[in-house]
Amino acid sequence: MYKPYLNSHGLTYTQYITLLVLWEQDSLSVSELGNKLLLDSGTLTPLLKKLEKSQLIERVRDKDDERIVKVYLTEKGRMLQESFLELPQKMVCNSGIKLEEAINLKTMLNRLLGNIRKL
Repeated sequence: MYKPYLNSHGLTYTQYITLLVLWEQDSLSVSELGNKLLLDSGTLTPLLKKLEKSQLIERVRDKDDERIVKVYLTEKGRMLQESFLELPQKMVCNSGIKLEEAINLKTMLNRLLGNIRKL
């Protein structure tokens, strides 16, 4: 369902959810971003390279600890957020799921995700 919307911006779903995390909280380290997305560095690094090549993010080594690489949205990356503001609502409408069911599903998924992170 997301594919037509994402394709029009040249994004994959994984790139989109990475941007979602950064739109919520910019300036995360690569490891923090990986933890939030539940992605390992072998998956995350090529993904970040593509987003950087598209000029949506930039990666910068931390000045105090060069082992840490921070991920920042570029102006282009921040501006892209406006194009996706209504996308979650469109997806719920297109899914055939009632709003109350979608809210319950989100609550259950958040609980499941919390349990996964505890493992």
